[in-house]
Amino acid sequence: MSHNLETRSFVDEIRHFDKSSFFDFGHPLLNRIAESFVKAAGIGAIQAVSREAYFTAIEGETNRKSLEALVMNTGKESLQWGLAAGVYSGLTYGLRESRGVHDWKNSAVAGAITGVALALTADDKSHEQIVQCAITGAAISTAANLLKGIF
Repeated sequence: MSHNLETRSFVDEIRHFDKSSFFDFGHPLLNRIAESFVKAAGIGAIQAVSREAYFTAIEGETNRKSLEALVMNTGKESLQWGLAAGVYSGLTYGLRESRGVHDWKNSAVAGAITGVALALTADDKSHEQIVQCAITGAAISTAANLLKGIF
């Protein structure tokens, strides 16, 4: 169904958003990683700004220090969300291409490695924290993959 840009509705634009690509780096893996990173980083930024705005409204304090904290938290969370999405998306794509199948094993490995990557961005890195994030990432990713067929 081909629509002219002027006659497209907002709903048509949203539907087309998932099918279109922001980037073309010449390889589907790079395109997928970059697109996942940018989309998730945007979500992370929105989440961080809304949380900081809420706490600023509750505390009623707006000064240079709170603005700096907002910018720092937004940047950090954007990077973390983008990193998680890019690593996970790239790993699932690479594992699917190398193994020829997308199953719970791919999800578990990608989730574990993504969990480790996120743990390494935390302020309080410890061996236990890294292992816990790897296990949590693998468990959540595997559960999502297994439940995907049910819902």
